[in-house]
Amino acid sequence: MSQDSNQKLEQTLWAAADKLRGHLDAAEYKHVVLGLIFLKYISDRFQALYDDLAARADIEYTNPEDRDEYTAENVFWVPANARWEKLQANAKSSKIGIYIDEAMAAIEKENPTLKGVLPQNYGREDLDKRRLGELIDLISTITLAGGDVLGQVYEYFLGQFASAEGKKGGEFYTPQSIVKLLVDMLEPYKGRIYDPCCGVGGMFVQSEKFVEEHQGRVGDIAIYGQESNPTTWKLAQMNLAIRGIDGNLGPYAADSFHDDLHPDLKADFILANPPFNISDWGGNLLAEDKRWQYGLPPTGNANFAWIQHMLHHLAPTGRAGFVLANGSMSSGQSGEGNIRRALVEADLVECMVALPPQLFFNTQIPACLWFLARGKNKQRREQVLFVDARGLGTMVDRTRRELTDTDIQRIADTFHAWQGQPPKGQKPGFLPDKKPGFLYTDKPGFCKSATLAEIAAHDYVLTPGRYVGAADVEDGGELFEEKMERLTITLQKQFLASRSLEQRIQDNLLGMGYEF
Repeated sequence: MSQDSNQKLEQTLWAAADKLRGHLDAAEYKHVVLGLIFLKYISDRFQALYDDLAARADIEYTNPEDRDEYTAENVFWVPANARWEKLQANAKSSKIGIYIDEAMAAIEKENPTLKGVLPQNYGREDLDKRRLGELIDLISTITLAGGDVLGQVYEYFLGQFASAEGKKGGEFYTPQSIVKLLVDMLEPYKGRIYDPCCGVGGMFVQSEKFVEEHQGRVGDIAIYGQESNPTTWKLAQMNLAIRGIDGNLGPYAADSFHDDLHPDLKADFILANPPFNISDWGGNLLAEDKRWQYGLPPTGNANFAWIQHMLHHLAPTGRAGFVLANGSMSSGQSGEGNIRRALVEADLVECMVALPPQLFFNTQIPACLWFLARGKNKQRREQVLFVDARGLGTMVDRTRRELTDTDIQRIADTFHAWQGQPPKGQKPGFLPDKKPGFLYTDKPGFCKSATLAEIAAHDYVLTPGRYVGAADVEDGGELFEEKMERLTITLQKQFLASRSLEQRIQDNLLGMGYEF
């Protein structure tokens, strides 16, 4: 299916599904729809293999009812009473909600990796069974069994629900353009990838896409994540499964600070979008924690706790890219400035990107990207690249902006040029016969490579605007003498207009009886 056809399918499905919502709000309806899309996905994959085994049964003696055949192909076993064709046949029944709940329970029972993941509240009274049946008929129109189509529909719906939920939607979903920028800059091509606050798993899905687009092997990356919200954790598990991604998100939802499910993990890549400026993160209970190598984070703001948690899990040659509120670049209160200074002096900070406003569903707080690197992966020792991307992006509606593919490529290419990497389109990885920065030049108003001494002179504030300066103004080839003459004439006219306005104000005051 072409990209245009797929987008049209997604938009058509969303428009139709949204009409069926009834009195449920987006937060509740999200689980109804996404649970059914996931059920359709595993049922389609099962049915495709079932039909193939049945067709070969007479020649190869395959048995379509042999569970081992499905395990060998990494396909979930779907019991007879849970298969999509049965649900579709009963879509008009008043008991359809009960049938769906029974199907979900049966699938969880037969597939231990899905235990506690699938929603099972379709039989509740407040869910209109007529609309539920219509939703089943609608999802049945997605006829291709490939996880590629259903996976994209699932991902598209996640974005639409995040938009519909507004502030709450941003708690589980990071806008795709930001995820793509992080992945394109970090290039998680091979190794262990970790996200300590993974939401619905968008960082992992995009990382797999990156590997596929660059002709890599998906099996070369291993995924580890954690999510504290139980319902979001379930959505993440389904999101990975529907894309065929084998990830370890822990056996349950848990807080990364207080119940680290991957205590011994040292990741090659870390990508994350932690919640901004969280004040009630329980820091008072972790004062002696071994993760705080660069300073004790304030109990009233978790930003620098997130940074140090990620550094704790970063391999000796690992790299991290994550989103934080702009305040993290300049705040000096409660010891944050001292921690930031320690990070810079340890030569861990690789790049800072100031993002344009209005990129997020849930906050208008200005945000930035941090990139940290350890060991040989820090290509430019004792230097930091600053990128001011605040002027980029395009408004997609009245309230929200997106980075275009061109914007993303511009930022990523600048970063890779600074590192000494090949242009976009070539295989990721550093060029051993080239010195770092062989394509890079500072661009006033956009990017600047600053030394640690320069950063120290700015009191370790990492705001890109302090370093990149103002953009060069084009003069259009106008001679200096001609330009000065033109500007002088303009200024003279403005002075005349100013004096005329002053006289009119004086006359008006006199007319009102006020002496000036």
